Amino acid sequence: MQKKSWRTLAAVRKVLTCAICSIALLALFSFSKVPNFSDPVKLPTLDDSSGILETKKQWKPPPSLNFVPCVEPSPDYTSPTESRGYLLVHTNGGLNQMRAGICDMVAVARMLNATLVIPELDQRSFWKDSSNFSNVFDEDHFINALANDIKIIKKLPKELATVPRAVKLFRSWSGMNYYQDEIARLWEEYEVIRASKSDSRLANNNLPLDIQRLRCRACYEALRFSPQIEAMGKLLVNRMRSFGSYIALHLRFEKDMLAFSGCTQDLSSAEADELRIIRALGYPSSTPIYIAAGKIYGGDSHMADLRSRYPILKSKETLASVEELEPFTNHASQMAALDYIVSVESGVFIPSYTGNMARAVEGHRRFLGHKKTISPDRKALVGLFDKLEQGTLEEGKNLSDRVIEIHRKRQGSPRKRKGPIAGLKGKEKLRSEEPFYENPLPDCLCRKEFPVQTTL
Repeated sequence: MQKKSWRTLAAVRKVLTCAICSIALLALFSFSKVPNFSDPVKLPTLDDSSGILETKKQWKPPPSLNFVPCVEPSPDYTSPTESRGYLLVHTNGGLNQMRAGICDMVAVARMLNATLVIPELDQRSFWKDSSNFSNVFDEDHFINALANDIKIIKKLPKELATVPRAVKLFRSWSGMNYYQDEIARLWEEYEVIRASKSDSRLANNNLPLDIQRLRCRACYEALRFSPQIEAMGKLLVNRMRSFGSYIALHLRFEKDMLAFSGCTQDLSSAEADELRIIRALGYPSSTPIYIAAGKIYGGDSHMADLRSRYPILKSKETLASVEELEPFTNHASQMAALDYIVSVESGVFIPSYTGNMARAVEGHRRFLGHKKTISPDRKALVGLFDKLEQGTLEEGKNLSDRVIEIHRKRQGSPRKRKGPIAGLKGKEKLRSEEPFYENPLPDCLCRKEFPVQTTL
């Protein structure tokens, strides 16, 4: 039993090592020796033109292949028809899980000919956030931006507050027929339908194009953050950009992630080796890095070595004063929204964990023009780390070249959304699909047609 536990902890350690070493993947386009300097604040500079070119190459986004957003409805799309009833929605999960659920429920309301009541945010989950919809999102903009799609109201009419309502857990990954047949039948007995959860209630694929584009309009145009959050987010972005082009690293080393994984191992003794691997890959110490995360479990003790090597290591807590952050403190969704904004606007985004935040930011960056997003191949990296530990692979150019090759096609370039894994059936098949909001191509991204140039 002890042996099994040791193996589990060792495996988790390797995953967390990948999280910290994700920064190293930013060396994908060059291998250069990092200069030694005694003063950690005195940063190295590039003196030659080749170095400048390599630096520009590091920040260059992948080719967009002329894909641009296309979310306009088709000519057959009509204004919302007469409402058959009211749809109440209780969202669940963290910020990005709720965001996806809200956008899906916009589409569901359209399919049901329902009036959507502004969704309730999850206040009972691990984060215990008391924020309501208007604290996190721009409520009026949300209502007005979707006026040609569905009717949205802020509160259920008083006369319906006590009427019987259908409380339903909508089936996961359901399509058009499920909602227009099975769920729509509830209108025969009820004026109000309450969705008890919103996550993953709508299929990723095989929906009408107008419904898919409505989801994108809801997510990328209608559901923007509250003016207060937007203003603070832009302030953080500007402060990061004052250091130059920056990396946003979504580092999952928070208490909730460790609690859910069951890992309680203290990894501080291994940090020196992990940073040694980063130095072998040679990413410049002058790189500004934004840590997009909640409270790092263990605090500065887990970040000190990383900070000593990369002095421009920032977070919302170090970019803003206590007074500036005070309105958002103790509200996990609002603090996560700030990280979301800074991550979407970064020169390069690297998620260390493929959770809801990583998927949402990657999808948004794809929608905005396929901004560079490097997705670590954690399985491949663990294999390399094993070889380093076994002595069959040494640090240096060979290691760098292998990391480059592993991630050559994992930088956010345009590609069609992945379907289910072959051989799976039922819910497992649907669960294996790439989430809609992680990659909105082909539904909401089209190739731009350029006019043909003719000469006389």
